[in-house]
Amino acid sequence: LEPAVVELQRALWDQYLANGRGCEKLFRSLDICKNGTVSAKDVASFILTATNYEQRGKVSGVIRKIPFEKLQQAANDHHLNFPEFQSWLMDVTKVSTQTKGVIQDRYQLLPYLGGRSVDDRAFGRKYSWNETTMNQSLRRMQYAVRGEVVMKAESMLAEGRDIIFTNIGNPHSVGQNPISFYRQVLALCDLPADIGLNHPNVQEMFPKDVIDRAKSYRSAIGAAGTGAYTNSQGIYQFRADIANFIQNRDDGIPSYPGDIFITNGASSGIQSILTSLIANDCDAIMIPIPQYPVYSALITLLGGRQVGYELEEETGWGVTEAELERCLKKAISIDGLDIKAMAIINPGNPTGQVLTRDDLEIICKFCSKHGIVLLADEVYQRNVYTSAKSFISAKKVAVELENECSNLQLISFHSTSKGLIGECGRRGGYMELHGIDPYVASQLYKLASSGLCSNVGGQIMTSLMLTPPREGDDSYELFMKEESYIMNGLKRKAKILVDGLNKIEGIDCEEAEGAMYAFPKITNFPKKAIEKAKENGQTPDTLYALSLLEETGICVVPASGFGQKCGRIGFRTTFLPKEERIEKAIDLFGTHHEMFCKKYS
Repeated sequence: LEPAVVELQRALWDQYLANGRGCEKLFRSLDICKNGTVSAKDVASFILTATNYEQRGKVSGVIRKIPFEKLQQAANDHHLNFPEFQSWLMDVTKVSTQTKGVIQDRYQLLPYLGGRSVDDRAFGRKYSWNETTMNQSLRRMQYAVRGEVVMKAESMLAEGRDIIFTNIGNPHSVGQNPISFYRQVLALCDLPADIGLNHPNVQEMFPKDVIDRAKSYRSAIGAAGTGAYTNSQGIYQFRADIANFIQNRDDGIPSYPGDIFITNGASSGIQSILTSLIANDCDAIMIPIPQYPVYSALITLLGGRQVGYELEEETGWGVTEAELERCLKKAISIDGLDIKAMAIINPGNPTGQVLTRDDLEIICKFCSKHGIVLLADEVYQRNVYTSAKSFISAKKVAVELENECSNLQLISFHSTSKGLIGECGRRGGYMELHGIDPYVASQLYKLASSGLCSNVGGQIMTSLMLTPPREGDDSYELFMKEESYIMNGLKRKAKILVDGLNKIEGIDCEEAEGAMYAFPKITNFPKKAIEKAKENGQTPDTLYALSLLEETGICVVPASGFGQKCGRIGFRTTFLPKEERIEKAIDLFGTHHEMFCKKYS
């Protein structure tokens, strides 16, 4: 083939891998004879070339082995027309091994879905907007935390089953009580003045510091109140509160309100940054493996590429410079990718580790050296349970390494959904820019403006989270009692869960130093169960998680949804339910594991 044709085919392949688009153009470029078909042999040969088979010695990880081998085994004279080629390409590059239609079927059965119009497909209707014509990046996107297992659990709950939901970090949904001070201030900010702050009996109903804080907030919000749009970056006073918190947390290192964007939870901030970073089909983001799947989901949705760097389970989920450099070199020299940013999660989700000062120095120096934007997901910074470690922000480390990290570009994220506040439904959070091009900052403001503003209740809750009552305030004693109860409970439950899992033969679990999760691995997974999962078109840990749900009512997330080393099998579970539910779950974990291993022995 002419070099120009080969170059075009490679460009179209890169585009398809990034965003699922250009399938028809790729087909036409492979249809050299222009007869509307391509030979299976030529397609297989192209895939080997496009994925640098000679350099790798194996087919790229973006290609699913089974559908590729089926194509290779096809007769030499077998040809594919465009619909066949499109179907095969969708299958061979599918991000998830989930059986086609499972999510759709589960969605139809969701108990809270409500009534829907009659499905006209039963009458032979064909939709112009369908699986092949919809946004292919959305079709390929996966988010395991609310995936197949969870959807089935919700259906079982509606049928009357007792379900122990340990799949998601949603504290209030499993019994954690809200903190009184936060809710009281929010109520007075939301209530019309005549039945709230200006009510003649308000001082009998609310503590003085709550009333004073609500007055201050209402003044900052303005006469329009909480029902009106705000500045797109967030109300100034709240951003000043955030900056003061960061400066105090980081031992006086300056923080500025103008560098703060208040967001609808950390996730929307992460999405805005990734939207701004991913500019073409070969732009890539380095993410930890295991990772919180919002990163892989958004990278896929936005048409980027993910490059996983593996955390070392054997050393408590640490990170090494050698692994970072290995992944960067491979991404550039073999895959032809441009690493734009790198994400860290500290404390870790799903792994529960707290990064050390040494870990953070390695990460900050690496990103500064290579001009990689560092995305520091620090939403669990209050959730540290081990006395051997404390949370250290990436910004503090970067500033203190001024000579080696003077060029570091850093975005840090925080949220009201985690910590001890656990107000997930408020969708509050922020991101701080550090060392970011002023022009890029202005474009981030433009992007924020397109969404008008983050919700005002979330803005209020973010400020409250970072400016709690002080000693001597009327609310201080109750606030400390409520916070201490939550923190002590999390510490106890983390230990109960991890210790209980480690007592089960065939399950190993690292200490949950922080965050809200344990991430155990199964060391004696039966070979017959692996074969059964393969037969079902599932990952082995999906088979296990569904079995656990059906037999015990415990809802966990398969570890494959977060990414893990090849050959590892496990799951993620929270320790958020009430203590008696955690203790019950431990017994059920053990009973099920023994039963599962016997079943497939």
